[in-house]
Amino acid sequence: MNSNQPGVLILSHCGFSFLEDLKEELQRRQLRCFVLSSLPLPEHVPARLEQIHAWADRLYTTDNHQLKPGDVQNALEALRKSGEQVTCCISVWEGYRHLMATANASLGTYDIDPGQALALRNKLNVRNRLAEAGLSQANAFALTAAVLETLQAQDQRYFIKPIYGIASYAAFALRQDTTWDALEALRLASAEDTVYASAFNDGLTFMAENYIPGHEFSFETLLVDGQVHVVAIHEKHEVTETAETVLEDSCTTPPASLDQAQIAAGLDWLKQVLDCMQLKWGCYHIEARFTGKHWDLIEINPRVGGSLISHSVAAVTNGHSMLSLWLDLLLASQDESQPREALLQHLAAFEWQADGSCEQTLATFFRVYFAQPGTLTSVTLNELPLDPVVQHILLKAGDVIPAHAREVFLGQLLWTFKRADRVAELQRLAHISATALDIRYKADSALEHR
Repeated sequence: MNSNQPGVLILSHCGFSFLEDLKEELQRRQLRCFVLSSLPLPEHVPARLEQIHAWADRLYTTDNHQLKPGDVQNALEALRKSGEQVTCCISVWEGYRHLMATANASLGTYDIDPGQALALRNKLNVRNRLAEAGLSQANAFALTAAVLETLQAQDQRYFIKPIYGIASYAAFALRQDTTWDALEALRLASAEDTVYASAFNDGLTFMAENYIPGHEFSFETLLVDGQVHVVAIHEKHEVTETAETVLEDSCTTPPASLDQAQIAAGLDWLKQVLDCMQLKWGCYHIEARFTGKHWDLIEINPRVGGSLISHSVAAVTNGHSMLSLWLDLLLASQDESQPREALLQHLAAFEWQADGSCEQTLATFFRVYFAQPGTLTSVTLNELPLDPVVQHILLKAGDVIPAHAREVFLGQLLWTFKRADRVAELQRLAHISATALDIRYKADSALEHR
């Protein structure tokens, strides 16, 4: 039985995609929770669907691991026939961003155009569009065996990534020993990766671009009527580049290596990038590098950041997580009775100003722990001088981790501290967090103990 309360449709990939976090946000707003999920992986059936069914007001599932446009249309029609009122649609899974935009268009909710959502995922075109506008110093090339050979003969650094990618899957610096056969092997392996395969459009294809040096950052951004609101800037404190991917080990906000003028320059550059891409609305996790002289883009993600980005934003904005702010934006844009001024007043209290200043008084540091191929025997949190405020252990004893050309998240921990103490605290947390989790594998695993 339905109620008179409106609700929100969540598009879930294989039964996950921040579902519990979104559920809590909807409950806090007294909104009903409708879930459309693609088929979970075999090891999560039927348990995961039973878990969702226990708390969702409506649950729809498909027989495929990837949602299609027709699935979303069918769910909306089923909700309508059931008498449910759907205010908006949301999905943190980037591969469904265009489906979310299409659903919102049909519901009368402001959002980016579905074509824009798809265009942002084409990293080759985004890079070259910005380069033509003078907003990127890098150029990109569709990769073939011949192009690979030509680039390797040049005395320049290049970076390889999928044209349509997700996370850091198969993204790595070009080396002299990089072969076309190795790229082909990654392409073939990607087709077997049930969770990520759908994110590669019609199959994994590679591009190469000029390598962008410097520290990496992310701008957690809301666009409201074309106005840019940056609510947090994260610095990737530790990044590990391997032969087949890039691991983002730890992040902190506010950024530790930038002064106010450099932040102001980054905010100005960011506004120009968003204007160039003709983006006017939505939530974005925008990754960029500062070379010491200029800012340059890594990628534009039209969604909240992954890992603990949303939790980190909540810590520095007095409880307004990035997911919460995104929902506020969608709800304010859908219903004229909820004026956008309320959201803008929230943002004004903690967002970054054009001069590179910010009134936030807390800082955060979080570390992500990645699993190695093998079988886990235990994961425990060691005693620490400062306890994390967020603890997520994502794997358990007995879990088998396959070899993938992408990160496999094992756990993540987040700490908060006073912004005024960040120099000392950042150094301390970077040290103690490295061994905060005791991770053990079976003796015949690739890595027995870390």
